Amino acid sequence: MQVDIGIIGGTGIGDKLLALGGKPLFVPTSAGMLQGKLLDWNGISLFLIGRHSAGHKVPPHKVNYRAMALGMRQLGVKACFSTAAVGCLRKEWGPGTLVACSDFLDFTGRFQTLFDRTVIHRDFTDPFGPVARKAILSAADQTGETVQAKGIYLCGNGPRYETPHEIELYKNFGADLVGMTAATEAILMREAEVDYGCLAIVTNLAAGISDAPLSHEEVVEEMIRSGDRAVKILLKASELVAKS
Repeated sequence: MQVDIGIIGGTGIGDKLLALGGKPLFVPTSAGMLQGKLLDWNGISLFLIGRHSAGHKVPPHKVNYRAMALGMRQLGVKACFSTAAVGCLRKEWGPGTLVACSDFLDFTGRFQTLFDRTVIHRDFTDPFGPVARKAILSAADQTGETVQAKGIYLCGNGPRYETPHEIELYKNFGADLVGMTAATEAILMREAEVDYGCLAIVTNLAAGISDAPLSHEEVVEEMIRSGDRAVKILLKASELVAKS
C-alpha cells in the first residue's frame, strides 16, 4: 500500500486528527504494530497517528518511535508531519506561538536507532526534513497563520518537566523550546529516510521563566485553543507536498 502523507498528532492534536474520520489501518513492523487511520483528504491519502494513543495514555518515553518510523517508510509517504506541545525559553514567544522546528538538541538519553546491526551514519545538517519544513511555512502563508521560521528544540526524556536551573542551562546552549518527543522522531525518521517536519506549539513559558508552576492541564488547554490552527496548517502542508 502506498500512502501520500503521514501526520503524527501530539498532545491535544492526536484526538483532533483521529476525529477527522477515516478507516483503521494496522501496519506491522519489526518493532511492533503501528496503528492509525487512513483518510482520504481532498484527493490525497493521509495516515493519521495519535502519538500518545487515544485518550493520551502513552507517556513520551514509552512511545514506539521505531514502529512509527518503520511504518512510515513501509507506506512510502512523501513526508511525515507532526505537532509537539512545547515549553518556551523566549518570553516574546508566548502561549499559542507556532514554530517550524529547524534544529534540535537531544538530551533524552534514549539512544534509539534503526541501525543496531549495521554501521550507517546519517547526515543531520538539516535535522528536520527540508521538504516538510518548507511545506509548513508555505502552508502557514496560504492559510493566513503566523509561524516562526526557525526554532531550536531541546528534547528531554520526561515525563517530568524541567527545573529552573536546567532551563537556564538550556538557554545558554541556545535552545528556544523544550519538549519530550520530536528529536527522537526526527532521528528515527531520518534513519528511515522519511522527510519529517515538526510544528511546535508553545503551551507555556518554561520553568523559571514563568512565575507560575507548570501543569499538564495548562498544556492541554492551550493545545485545545491552538489545535485547530495547527491542524489547518498541516492539512494544507500535506496537500502541498502530495500534489507537488
